[in-house]
Amino acid sequence: MSTNEVRLDEELTDDKRCFACGSENPIGLRMTYAIDGDGTARSRVVLSADMQGWRGIAHGGIVMTMIDDAMAYAVDAAGHRGVSASMNTRFRKPVPIGMPVVVSARVTSTRMRVLNVEAAVCDEGGDVLVRAEGMFVSRGAVTPGRLTGSGRADDRR
Repeated sequence: MSTNEVRLDEELTDDKRCFACGSENPIGLRMTYAIDGDGTARSRVVLSADMQGWRGIAHGGIVMTMIDDAMAYAVDAAGHRGVSASMNTRFRKPVPIGMPVVVSARVTSTRMRVLNVEAAVCDEGGDVLVRAEGMFVSRGAVTPGRLTGSGRADDRR
């Protein structure tokens, strides 16, 4: 096994290169989060033209990446190291390039190792552009908020 390969049963660690939130990824989104009192993870994002699909509109895969990352932060805020299991996304309006949007997510329920999460992308006026529901599988308990700095940040997802 090369040094870049990862075994699926290994500990999940953060090397700061996540495309969505990694501070060491030179081509990533570098999303940052705040956690509300109810455990909702929020990130304000302005996408560049490099992230577009059709002119002026964010690529759907980029939008889903932002949602997946926000869901992971919500799962972290709930005290779990989680991995994505599924996501159902509804695009209601185009997500604009070059304008601020807010991505938010929160855990709605937990049953055994499965966490149900809901998320949204809204414009700054609060209009919902995208809604999503997803499921994450817990890979173990963690200190809630470790990804946002209120806990350990060295054991990411």
